[in-house]
Amino acid sequence: MFEILFLGTSASAPSAKRGLSGQIVSHNEYRFLIDCGEGTQRQILQSGTGFKRLTRVLLTHGHLDHILGLAGLLSTFLRWEAIEELEIYGGRGTLDRVHTLLYDVVLRGNQPPMPLKMLELNPGLFFETEDFTVTAFQVSHRGPDSFGFLFEERARRPFLSEKADALGVPFGPERSQLVEGQVITLSDGSKVKPDQVLGPLERGAKLVVVGDTGKTADLVDVCKDADGLVIESTYTEEEADLAAQFSHLTARQGAELAVKAGVKQLILTHLSRRYREKDVLAEAQAVFQNTCVARDFDSYQIKR
Repeated sequence: MFEILFLGTSASAPSAKRGLSGQIVSHNEYRFLIDCGEGTQRQILQSGTGFKRLTRVLLTHGHLDHILGLAGLLSTFLRWEAIEELEIYGGRGTLDRVHTLLYDVVLRGNQPPMPLKMLELNPGLFFETEDFTVTAFQVSHRGPDSFGFLFEERARRPFLSEKADALGVPFGPERSQLVEGQVITLSDGSKVKPDQVLGPLERGAKLVVVGDTGKTADLVDVCKDADGLVIESTYTEEEADLAAQFSHLTARQGAELAVKAGVKQLILTHLSRRYREKDVLAEAQAVFQNTCVARDFDSYQIKR
């Protein structure tokens, strides 16, 4: 299961109720900050989630409404908060801009208060654990340096407790050993094989987070059968020409992608201040019913 916490859901400029782009995706002890618009550190504090283990920043692209908050965040780490390390992932052009912001403006010849790594993204797998992977994919948004992120749990075979009970497998390490693929020996000398207590292979949860983008045709495959899709909705159809001009999406376009890709749940974000939330939601739900419009501090659980 993945959890996504929205810190900022406004497009381009903050509104009275919406901050600039930022989300935290969590899986067990791992946490990823996706984008860091102006004011993100305050949103982190106000949400109550804190900075602990928030050591990886994934940047969708280098526009200011998605990166300016890094300056304040690093400034706070210099004076108040402490984390063990900070890894910032982004395209080459994005990292160049972030390097200037942090080293020329914030640090100005000083050293960062923790090991600071800037890691260039290319399409493909770039982070993995025993339980899940994170993959970057390119999106179409005013230049070649924009990315989305696919979070995917590894496929696994579920443990069938009722079968283990029937075979007399005790609660404890024996069950963990079976899940790990080991044959165990019971106290009466009989052996139990993993196949006797494990079900068919099942894929895990799949969460797709798309940053700013102006096209969806190239996203159908990566979004296919996703349990959750987070995507921008900067415009509505009445201003589709403006959306195309500035390489953004309408609410309807996001919903149409959800239908084509067989997505289970659609979550819209990056809303322009010119629209009412209910109008954005109505446009999307006319195409794909299971749509939500994220608000700042909303949290969603993405399960298989």
